[in-house]
Order: sequence, then C-alpha cells, then structure tokens
Amino acid sequence: MTFHQLIRAASLAAALWMTGCAATAQPIQTFFKNADMGDVVLSPSGRKLALLSNQGADRVGLAVLDLSQGSQARRIAYFPDGDIRRVHWMGDDRLAFSVFRADDGPDRYGSPAALYAANSDGSSIRRLWSGHHSVLRVPAPVAGQANDRILMLAWNDETSTTPLWLDTRVGSTRRPDQLDAPPHAVGWLADSQGELRVAVTHHQNKSAAYWRAPGSRQWLQLYESDSLSVPFYIEGVDDAGSLYVTRAEGPEGYYWLSRYDFKLGKPEDRFIIRTPGFDFDGGLVQSEGQLLGLRFVVDGETTHWLDPAMKAFQDRVDQIFPGRVNRVDCRRCGAPDMVAVVRSYSDQDPGKLYLYQARPADGEKPWRPVGAVMNGVIPEQMAGMSLQRIRARDGRELPVWVTRPNAATGPRPAVVLVHGGPWLRGNAWGWHAMPQFLASRGYVVIEPEMRGSTGYGKAHFEAGFRQWGQAMQHDVADALRWAQKEGIASDKACIVGDSYGGYSTLMGLANDPALYRCGIAGFAPADLALYLQGSAWLADDIGPEVRRHSLPVMVGDASREAAMIEAQSPVKQAARIKAPVMLVYGEMDWRVPLAHGERLRKAMRDAGNEPVWVSYRDEGHGLYYLKNRVDHAQRMEAFLAEHLKP
Repeated sequence: MTFHQLIRAASLAAALWMTGCAATAQPIQTFFKNADMGDVVLSPSGRKLALLSNQGADRVGLAVLDLSQGSQARRIAYFPDGDIRRVHWMGDDRLAFSVFRADDGPDRYGSPAALYAANSDGSSIRRLWSGHHSVLRVPAPVAGQANDRILMLAWNDETSTTPLWLDTRVGSTRRPDQLDAPPHAVGWLADSQGELRVAVTHHQNKSAAYWRAPGSRQWLQLYESDSLSVPFYIEGVDDAGSLYVTRAEGPEGYYWLSRYDFKLGKPEDRFIIRTPGFDFDGGLVQSEGQLLGLRFVVDGETTHWLDPAMKAFQDRVDQIFPGRVNRVDCRRCGAPDMVAVVRSYSDQDPGKLYLYQARPADGEKPWRPVGAVMNGVIPEQMAGMSLQRIRARDGRELPVWVTRPNAATGPRPAVVLVHGGPWLRGNAWGWHAMPQFLASRGYVVIEPEMRGSTGYGKAHFEAGFRQWGQAMQHDVADALRWAQKEGIASDKACIVGDSYGGYSTLMGLANDPALYRCGIAGFAPADLALYLQGSAWLADDIGPEVRRHSLPVMVGDASREAAMIEAQSPVKQAARIKAPVMLVYGEMDWRVPLAHGERLRKAMRDAGNEPVWVSYRDEGHGLYYLKNRVDHAQRMEAFLAEHLKP
C-alpha cells in the first residue's frame, strides 16, 4: 500500500468510526490545551530532527531524532518551570533554544527569559543569555563544519537593540565588526553569514531604514518619515545583494512585494508577486542565502516556489494531502537526497507532521509520520471556516470570517467574535481554538475584519483612524446583520472579544442594544481617556511616544476631542449598556490595568446593571495558564447558554 493509500485509509476509518458514535461536544481541554507538537526543525545536513513537544509532560521540552539510525526521539532538555521555544541548529551536533518562564512577570508573552545551547545528545548544556533577546541569524555552516556563533539582538531599555555575536561554547559576546550603524536601531536584517544589511531606527516619531551593501562599510539611508507614513516596508535580503520590500499599490493600497532599485533610489515598479485583496503577509524561503520561493498568507497560507524542483515536490505533496495547507521545510531542497518536513493542516485539523527522505536509511520508507499537533482533536467533529466579502453600510468592502457548526443548516444562534489589536489581522484560514470551541457548542461564529485591521490594504487600515466606537463598530454590527439576512445567524446573538475586542463588545452593547442579548468583554480598555492619557498612579506598558504621537492620530486626541472620547468611552456610556455582561480581567495586566475594569464595574453597578465579574490574580493581558483558560471557557459556556439557549 502506498503512503497516499495509507492516508486515505486512515481518514476513511475515522469517518466510519464517527458514523457509529453519537456526536458529543469535545471537552474544553481539547481546544485550549497547549499543542502536543510544536516546532520541528531539521539540522543543516538533514540527518537530525529537533522536536518541541509537551507530550507526557507539563512543559514543552526539546527532543532530537537521529534520522540516520531510525531510532526514537530522545529528550535532551526540559525545564519544569518553563517552555522551550525557538530552536536553532548551529551544526548537526549543537543547538540553541530560548526558554519562556511562567514566573517572569505579567508581560511574559513575547519575551523569552533565557537563551541556552546544548549538544544534540543533551550534553554540554550552557545558559548563554538572560533577559529579553531574539536570535537574528545562525550563519550557515561552511563545508559541513560546525558553527559555534549566533548573531543575536539584545534589548536596551526597550527602546533600541544591539546586535551581538555570541559564542555558544564559552558564552562570550562581542559586537560585530564595522558596526557603525545609526543610533536608535530597533530592527536589523542580516544575510546567511550574519553580515548586517539593514537597520531600522525609530526616535521621536521618526522612522528610518538604512542599507549596507555586501562588502561595504557605509550605511545608505533608504527613507526617513514619521512613523505612520513609512513609504515601504522591508521584508528580506539575500546574499546576492537584493533587498525585498513591500509598497502600497492602487486605490486600496495593497502592499505587494518587489525588489528595491538602488540606482533609482526606490522600489521597482514591477512586483515579484501580487496578492489581490490582501497585503503580502509573509517572507522569503531561502537556502544558504539563495531565494527558493515566497511563503505568504492570503485567505490561508501558501508557498510560491521559484525553484522548479520544489514546485514539483509541492504539487506532489498537495496531491497526497488535498484540500489542506501543506507547508514544506527542507534541507538540500530539490536535490536528489532532499530531506523535508511537511506540516499539513486545515480549518478542521490543527495539523499533522510528516518526514520525507528522498534517500531514506536502510529499511526505512521515504515517508513517515512524526506526530499530531494536537492529540484528541477529531477533525470530523470540527467546524468549517470560510472568508466572505460583504459591503459595510458606507460601501467599504468588509472581510468576514464565518465558522459554522459541522453539518449546520439554517440560522443558528451567533457569537460575534471581535479580534484584539485592533491594528492587526484578525484571522487566517486554519484551525483556531476559540471559534472551534464556540461552534462545538452550537453557535455560528462571525469574525469581522473591521476597518483598522491590517492585511487588507492601507486604505482599510487607515479608514479605522479615529473611528473607535463609530465606523469600526458599525462594521461589527453590519457583519452580524449580513449573516442574519443570509440565513446564517438567527436573531439570537452575543458579542465577545478581548483587548480591543473587549472594548468593541462594550460599545456594541451600548450602540446596538437590540442586536445583542449579552456580551463577554475581556481585558477591555474601558476608560478611553485613561487609555489615551495614562496616569501617574497607574503603571502600564504604553510608551510616552506612542501616547504623544500615534494614539492621537489613530484613536483621538484626549484634549482637543474630549467630547468624542467621552462619547466613545464605555465607562462614560455604561448607562446605555442594558444587556447582561461578563467582565474578565488579569490583575497583573500592564497593557490594560485592572482599574479599567473596576471603574466600569462601578459605573454599571451605579446604572443598575451589575456585571458578572471575573479576575485572575496570576494573569496579565490574556490567559497564560491552562487552568485559567479552561475556567474562562467553562464560564463562557454557561453564560452564553443562559442567554442564547442554543
């Protein structure tokens, strides 16, 4: 039986098993637990595989599988108080990895606590760096020799970064040679050998980008502008001296990929690739500095291979796993002895990992499974997800994600799920815990990419400026009304969201009381004046430059537009909120301090609408701990069932 036949047989067996079982809602833990299988990274030669997994443990550990021996994976590093992430091979026998610890304070979500290195057998483990950092580049090994150096970024008081070469054997650091870059650099790019090519700076609301050509010691300024008027965005470099950028095109201002023309001093007019209806959201797929393809997200992720051999291999993989996103990562890509890892996933399946060896070890087959991303998820019970394009009341095109319960027919009670940010893209096609959980409980889930969201053109993004509670909120309501008109959603609906989504939940209840039966607002900036101005008595992580320059443009000026800010502040409009509300906050939140929730709770109580109050003592801006994610989902389930009765 071929590998293709094995996959089809397994899928058919699962489907037949399901027809003989009563469909029951899967446990909450199934949706909100940490992934069983995280990153899977091939060593430079492709002979070893690093795996991040928490199977059988409380924390994410690091294991290594020697592919040449056909052996089992061996755990080489594990920390009972932290999760391992971001693995980098420095050769076939040594790795570096970051550790995220749960006790590093409330703002731990994007800041690794420490950087370690270890041999692939678990020996010679060494702590290299403590505190906030990122790995910029691990130079490709030359002639198969091991590489002991890492080019990393160290943060300076959260305002700039310094590149450092770090020796993983002895733990020493030094600044790169000829580093004479402009001050206030917050971002860098390097080629495959770690030569710095791009520096991006930010200071006093001015952003600038600088370029250093291969073999040059001079930095060339590419642009300088205020932070909200950057003429193009830098996406990557290659070893040949090419710079790849995205610039806005057309009336909607979609950001598409092109090369930078150094002779003309601007991006080329010709685009390498266009993504109509979407910004180019992705990056370059390279091997030793050579561009092999482009990986980006439109509705879902796709890879456009420029290398003919890799394009042929991708076509073959897509035939084996049809109707899915099949992400290929490889070593000796396209060569007769290629080794590749395929992560195959869909909107109903978090994914499965497979290993391909064009020349497998003796007794091995070319294909073999590595593991499931999340054990316990039954794809046949999961909901389907689609992207719709509708028109908002003023004619603006509005992308809307719809997740419908499996085999759902006719209108269903709806949950409008508003993403946070708001200045980011809300979703992409794939399996997502919260909408899948809600759909498993019988609800259709409506997720609008309201104006202000990124990923859908500059015009869509900027249309959200100074529109909190106004046109942005109209988009959310219009998405639900569209779903009701189309027979997807019934007249029973609640609105839910975290962070900006929590703010939108509150303003949705205030603006459209007849549209929603309830709301669940998590980590919501409920006092808009406090969010914009800050307070000497309440610490948060919004910097003074952001408050001085960005928020007045994107949200509103608290001094000159005080009336508008008050009209769009949930604390000031609490009396207009009549529906039942659940408020959820983290007591260690530095993005939206607990005072936002406490002030809103008092205002709603004074207006005669006591909210359901939930606060988590050990959480910041979001839910980090599994026990809290499960507790929150249980409370949501009961609250929604009470008011929507699916």
